[in-house]
Amino acid sequence: MNSIHAHLTTCAAEAARVARGVGPEQLSSPSVCDRWTVRELACHLVLYSAHGLEHRALRKQLPEELTARDFTAGADWAEQYAAQLDRALKAWSEPAAWEGEVDLGFTALPAPEIASLIVKELALHGWDLARSTGQEFKVPDETGEFVLAVVDEHAAVYRQYDGFAEPVAPAEGATAFERALATSGRDPRA
Repeated sequence: MNSIHAHLTTCAAEAARVARGVGPEQLSSPSVCDRWTVRELACHLVLYSAHGLEHRALRKQLPEELTARDFTAGADWAEQYAAQLDRALKAWSEPAAWEGEVDLGFTALPAPEIASLIVKELALHGWDLARSTGQEFKVPDETGEFVLAVVDEHAAVYRQYDGFAEPVAPAEGATAFERALATSGRDPRA
């Protein structure tokens, strides 16, 4: 298994853990993401990091039905998210998933790059959900280094489309993951 899959697995486990820690009373609260409630953030995370991850491996477009779904409507939504993450990781455990390109509808990117971007999605929005609900999101140093490399590579494009805010200065001695958060416009000290 390649290192990207290992980072996907690590971030998926942490995102699932954080989702399980979200109380139903927190879903209507504001999140750390401008203009999103915790529910909207959780739905975005479930859609793109779990369903999107599986669909990209299988080279399928996300159906319209999924993009409009409130994934948090059921009391067991966090368990359903964890199960969907498991299905997505299984799809990416197939060697064919790593070959060729993935058509996103507006562009096509090499499969390993798509998987790397989803690692970033899991880590950054997983951290957002954790921060929004009084939890922590932790990854090992090697995963933090990987996320930082992905964020550094794509930050300019994400900023161009308002996906990232302007960078903030990281604290002295910040970990790689904290530097990735800061580069993406998130303040890990706030």
